[in-house]
Amino acid sequence: MKQTLRDAWYLLRQNPVTLLSGAGVLLLLVLAVFGPWLTPYDPLKTDAYASLQAPSMAHWFGTDQFGRDILSRVIAATRLDIAISVSAVLMSAVVGVLIGAVAGYTGGWFDRIIGRFTDVLMAFPLFVLAMGLVAALGNSVQNVVLATAIVNVPFYLRLMRAEVNVRRDAGFIEAARISGNGHASLLFRQLIPNCMPPITIQMSLNLGWAILNAAGLSYIGLGVQAPTPEWGIMVADGASSMMSGEWWVVVYPGLALMFSVFCFNLLGDGLRDMLDPKRRT
Repeated sequence: MKQTLRDAWYLLRQNPVTLLSGAGVLLLLVLAVFGPWLTPYDPLKTDAYASLQAPSMAHWFGTDQFGRDILSRVIAATRLDIAISVSAVLMSAVVGVLIGAVAGYTGGWFDRIIGRFTDVLMAFPLFVLAMGLVAALGNSVQNVVLATAIVNVPFYLRLMRAEVNVRRDAGFIEAARISGNGHASLLFRQLIPNCMPPITIQMSLNLGWAILNAAGLSYIGLGVQAPTPEWGIMVADGASSMMSGEWWVVVYPGLALMFSVFCFNLLGDGLRDMLDPKRRT
C-alpha cells in the first residue's frame, strides 16, 4: 500500500495536469458532501425584488429570473449531479463486469448472445437511447440513473469480456487451475482483479459522460424537474435570458458542468498512467 501511494505521488508530481484534475475532483466531492452547509442562501428561496441581478458582493454569481442565488444553486446541484453519475456508473460497472467476465471465461453460445446484445445496444446513439428509456419509464431521478446505467453497460461488458478472454489461458490461471481452484475462484479471485485497471480508467471517463447525460436529459425536460437545483435545468432556464443580456444565468452552471467533465476526463488519463507498470519504471 505504501509503495502504491508513493508511486501515485511520484506520478502526480510528474504530471501537474493530473494533480490539478485530482484536486478538482476532490473539490467536487467536498461540495457534494458539504454543499448544504456551504450555500450562502437557500437555493430554493425566491425573491421577486432580486430577480436577474448581475454578479455582485451580495450574490457572487448573480440571481436568476426568480431571484434565487445562482451560486447557492450551483453548489447544491453538485450533490445531485455527482450522485446521479456515481450511482449510474457503479451500477453499469458491476453488471457489465460480471456478465462480461462470465462471457469471456466460458465462451460458446453465451458469449455469442452477449456479443450480439451488446452490438444492438451500441447501434443506437447513447443519448437517444437514454431519452427513450426515460420517456418510457417516467421523469424521475431514479429513472435517469437507471437509463444512464443501461446505456453505459456495453462499455464495461465488452472491455471485461476482451480482458478475460485474453487472460483465461495465461500461465498464472493454469497454475491456479492445477492447484485445485474451481471456476468461480479463478474468475473472482484471479481474472477479475487482474482486469480491473482498465475498468477503473473507463469508470473515470464515464463519470464525466454520465454528468453530461443527466444534464442533457434535464435540459430537454426528460430528467430532473424544476425547481430542483441541477446544472442542466439551470442552463435551460437561463437560455431565454441570454438574449436580453443576463449572461450569468447560463454561464456559471455551464462552467460548473464543463469543469466537472473536464476534471473526470483528465483524471482518467492520470489513472491510466498510474496503473501502467511501464510508466512506473
